[in-house]
Amino acid sequence: MKKITLIIAIAAFVVNLGFAQDTETDVRDKPHLGIKVGANLSNVYDTKGDNFNADSKFGLAAGGFLSIPIGKYIGIQPEILFSQKGYKTSGSILGISTYEFTHTSTFIDVPILLALKPNEYVTFLVGPQYSYLTKQKNVFKNSILSGQQESDFDNDNIRKNTLCFLAGVDLTMSQLVLGLRAGWDIQNNNGDGTSTDPRYKNMWFQGTIGVRF
Repeated sequence: MKKITLIIAIAAFVVNLGFAQDTETDVRDKPHLGIKVGANLSNVYDTKGDNFNADSKFGLAAGGFLSIPIGKYIGIQPEILFSQKGYKTSGSILGISTYEFTHTSTFIDVPILLALKPNEYVTFLVGPQYSYLTKQKNVFKNSILSGQQESDFDNDNIRKNTLCFLAGVDLTMSQLVLGLRAGWDIQNNNGDGTSTDPRYKNMWFQGTIGVRF
């Protein structure tokens, strides 16, 4: 709830800032620096584990971007984001007690995107992304007990450096930028093949609101 409240507060600030700017003419051929905040709706795919079924979960996404034009209709857009992904699952223990398990992975995401700009309001984006895993948190709850485990990484069992692919669109209104993305890991989370965690790849939908300068 605190994260959702924070996202709403920042989004309201960004919207007010965006509409407070003077309306500009077509500036596709000019560089821009921007900040944005929003959320990921994430899940996992390519799983390998008996009876492993996952549901989607929300996580925070926030960071900055740099729009570098190569002429009027094409450009490069590198970004750096704090990004939470993961999944939820639930079930029962011996048919007696139900449980809920939530797994959250925190990444620093660095996409390098090709930007196609057919007009001044719409930008299509596609390209690779490098993701660095900083920590994971597991929360287990049931009617009898609950627990939380948060960990950093000093071994190779879990892949910390992951190559991903990203595609999406930015909708620009003056200084305000609404971003929609879809992304998925190309590599799975099992770094050296010995991890006891279920093998999976992250996939996510991302929505952000930002302002460019």
